[in-house]
Amino acid sequence: MAAAAPELVAIAEAFALPGPVTAIAPLGNGNVNATYRVDTASGESFVLQRLNTAVFAEPELVMANLQSLSTHAQQRPLAGQRWEVPRVIQHRHSGQPWLKAGGEFWRLTSFVNDAVTLDAIATPAQAMQVGRGLGLFHNLISDLPTDRLADTLPGFHITPTYLAAYDQILQSSQLQRCERTGWCTAFIAARRGLATVLETAKAEGRLLLRPIHGDPKVNNVMLCARTGVAVSLVDLDTVKPGLVHYDIGDCLRSACNPAGEEAPPGAPIHFDLELCQAVLEGYLGAARACLSEVDIDHIFAAARLISFELGLRFFSDHLAGDIYFRSQRPGHNLERALVQFKLTESIEAQEQAIRTIVEGLR
Repeated sequence: MAAAAPELVAIAEAFALPGPVTAIAPLGNGNVNATYRVDTASGESFVLQRLNTAVFAEPELVMANLQSLSTHAQQRPLAGQRWEVPRVIQHRHSGQPWLKAGGEFWRLTSFVNDAVTLDAIATPAQAMQVGRGLGLFHNLISDLPTDRLADTLPGFHITPTYLAAYDQILQSSQLQRCERTGWCTAFIAARRGLATVLETAKAEGRLLLRPIHGDPKVNNVMLCARTGVAVSLVDLDTVKPGLVHYDIGDCLRSACNPAGEEAPPGAPIHFDLELCQAVLEGYLGAARACLSEVDIDHIFAAARLISFELGLRFFSDHLAGDIYFRSQRPGHNLERALVQFKLTESIEAQEQAIRTIVEGLR
């Protein structure tokens, strides 16, 4: 564990910790917020995050959602199994669940002990637990009224909005084009009709707004380090009203790509049917009671659309100069976009097989 940076120690100790900070180190590899593990002399650990206010323009609403979720979860414990919703820690003096310092917005939450995350799925057993984790979360929040949650990211997962933004960026971008960007623009042009599939069903009343996680990719599902069983779903900034299909699609596109979201250029990308079967077995085993038949009908569409949508967002950010997703090198977001578009191709090529899996699990 790295030595604690003094400025981070001061921020962490402004919250109601049970003891002095002994160490702080970066945690995870998120694309939006800066995240750190905080160890204390009491033996307890915590998660310190600096929220990206360029993404979350009203961070106080993000924290209000987290508190609504935490209160609801405490009233609905999952009997007979371990399941943790990270607890928000109050500021030592103000009593608020955040700290504003130097124009930055910080918060501290409890740390899920004895648990690990995965950047890519290696076995069907892991895939089943990732699906089960999302299913438990959806079951837990299925009766949380959406009017208790603020829409902290207007337009999030609304694919037609991303497509319209892409059109504007494409026209104004000064970025020099290349063979890979040409391939991406052609790929998007051929699939513009995909963008409205979920929003049309929502507008027609066939799919309903419900509380969602918003970003249930593989490395946001925590598994018990000893048993491998799902014990938590973290990174809760995107909890808001939405369609559960945003979550289902994101979980499938993340879990069923063995090469991972950060696959290097040229790596083979495919949507793994065995992992898909396992994810959906775990998910439906935990969440079937809160889903309609129409919800299940749209699972394939969700997997295809969310893979396409994320590729569209990565590519748009590349054209815009990497202003949303944190990138580690020039062309990083273009590489990420290519991974998602290749995954979309693989999903499309296996449509009937995926639909057969879904039918077999109804």
